Amino acid sequence: MTAHSLLTTLLPLVADLSRELPEGERYRRLLQAMRTLLPCDAAALLRLDGEWLVPLAVDGLSPDTLGRRFKISEHPRFAVLLSSPGPTRFDSDSELPDPYDGLVDGLHGHLEVHDCMGCPLFVDDHPWGLLTLDALDTERFERVELDALQAFASLAAATVNVAERMEHLALRAEDEHQRAEIYRQASGQQHKEMIGQSKTHKRLVEEIKLVGGSDLTVLITGETGVGKELVAQAIHAASPRAEKPLISLNCAALPETLVESELFGHVRGAFTGALNERRGKFELANGGTLFLDEVGELSLTVQAKLLRVLQSGQLQRLGSDKEHQVDVRLIAATNRDLAEEVRNGRYRADFYHRLSVYPLQVPALRERGRDVLLLAGFFLEQNRSRMGLGSLRLTSDAQAALLAYGWPGNVRELEHLIGRSALKALGNCRERPKILSLSAKDLDLPNESAPLIEAPVELAPVTGDLRQATAHYQRQVIGACLERHQHNWASAARELGLDRANLGRMAKRLGLK
Repeated sequence: MTAHSLLTTLLPLVADLSRELPEGERYRRLLQAMRTLLPCDAAALLRLDGEWLVPLAVDGLSPDTLGRRFKISEHPRFAVLLSSPGPTRFDSDSELPDPYDGLVDGLHGHLEVHDCMGCPLFVDDHPWGLLTLDALDTERFERVELDALQAFASLAAATVNVAERMEHLALRAEDEHQRAEIYRQASGQQHKEMIGQSKTHKRLVEEIKLVGGSDLTVLITGETGVGKELVAQAIHAASPRAEKPLISLNCAALPETLVESELFGHVRGAFTGALNERRGKFELANGGTLFLDEVGELSLTVQAKLLRVLQSGQLQRLGSDKEHQVDVRLIAATNRDLAEEVRNGRYRADFYHRLSVYPLQVPALRERGRDVLLLAGFFLEQNRSRMGLGSLRLTSDAQAALLAYGWPGNVRELEHLIGRSALKALGNCRERPKILSLSAKDLDLPNESAPLIEAPVELAPVTGDLRQATAHYQRQVIGACLERHQHNWASAARELGLDRANLGRMAKRLGLK
């Protein structure tokens, strides 16, 4: 490699340092320049985040790689790279497993990476992340000078530094120290991370930042499985109350007789079984945030008592006359249309308006485009780690199937699908493989080209009791719908246009439950 070729490659990146570019575009240019300078089959930029490495940009790797979170202790090559002060090239016969085995884009076979090198990045003398290069050719990097990678890494660190400084300038009006602390706490709990790059997802994240800094009551709406609880956690983390507790209650998980005790607490002897005094969720959340999931399931009586607490900030434990003052920010979530419930008299209008001061709609997975691949990558890496595999990936037909499917169960359905498919695919292997690929056949997604209701249900001639004939027809329609949705009652209720609780009551009446 000549000094001229090195200079020719680096000059455009130097010019980029003074330009205002989106972070993603800046990193994409960086990796493209690196592949020009150091020809390889794949390159990646990863940020160090505690005990994890988070991919920020990839070039030549499968799209789902961006959704993966690599635990350093499970990937010895990453650990070696991070422990080195400069570039490292691994021998082509190294026995250390490569995290990217099977993830090089466009490959259909079980090919493994054969040549690999990388370099740590330092920002302000602190380790920031890694640059990695991989090749399928065993001797691709034999003639590459590590000095060239070191020179490139220095410029990459400057690029990262510029990108982060621009982001800090954009957020200067806000409390930067608090944001950094919130981010540090959130990043330590990987399951709370919100993953996505689609426009709809980014708009949601911006709204979360906007409303998070306020104390407004938020009503999160969206279909089952879209991640409404995750959104509530993100709002709390972006609020001035982030250091205080976030207390959650699923209003549908408790009998109505216990909801009041859970919310407001009780004194000893307030009801049968109340052997001790107990604080409710409101008092536990004092100073912080209370998240009420499935708030559409609350009875009219509980709604009235909740409204009083929201208006006055005062509550009484069950069985007590003593007032307790609380300072709580409320976030609620529902998959019901509460406005429609109000019109039908099943929900209090005043309580609904108190809840929906700031309504926040969470988009369905089918509206988020290629985010499904990033989320799949996140769940693939979780399952790879849990199952002790070297690599767990999607074939190209599996990726196409994920993009084509409508996801009635949204992100939760995707999570369960990946876990189930990986387990089944591994069970079908005669020997434990290094690389396990999930195909469209392994995913076994429903064929959405078929009509939702495949054929009208044929009715026997009505010759007797009309009510019996109607009940027979309802049993057929509900039974067929449940079969289509693998007995997922929420999905079936959505297709039938019914509330889930109403469908449950109807099924019980018809002898289906």
